[in-house]
Amino acid sequence: MSRNHPLEVKLLDPRFGDEWPLPAYATEASAGLDLRAALDATLTLHPGDAALVPSGIAIHLADPHLCAVVLPRSGLGHRHGIVLGNGTGLIDADYQGPLLISVWNRGRETFAIQPGDRIAQLVVMPIARVQLQVVDTFADSARGEGGFGHTGLR
Repeated sequence: MSRNHPLEVKLLDPRFGDEWPLPAYATEASAGLDLRAALDATLTLHPGDAALVPSGIAIHLADPHLCAVVLPRSGLGHRHGIVLGNGTGLIDADYQGPLLISVWNRGRETFAIQPGDRIAQLVVMPIARVQLQVVDTFADSARGEGGFGHTGLR
């Protein structure tokens, strides 16, 4: 994959390019493009509240070897308890609709999201499609069936 893979974006909110910059990588090494809350007014989330927030954009990956994931911004989750209501949003390569961000206040304090706030991030990733192969047994591995916590804490 080339260093800068093109991504088709439709601007659904006229504030992009004028009041708000297009989604962008915050630093040279950032993995995610910041997504903004394309709200008309402040959204107040009380503890336990969830809301579907428009991002103001639609994307079309087109390449079946790519997907995009909407992830929370770590600072919002750690400091304020604002995470994604669905954990992670998966965007398939053939989806062309608006990107909506499910936000959830799992914190203890009320939190206000202002129009234009950066509330999530979009990461484009390569995918590998698999073909299921039914087997009776697996080849041995070092881990085997060791599950949750099998390696201990220390």
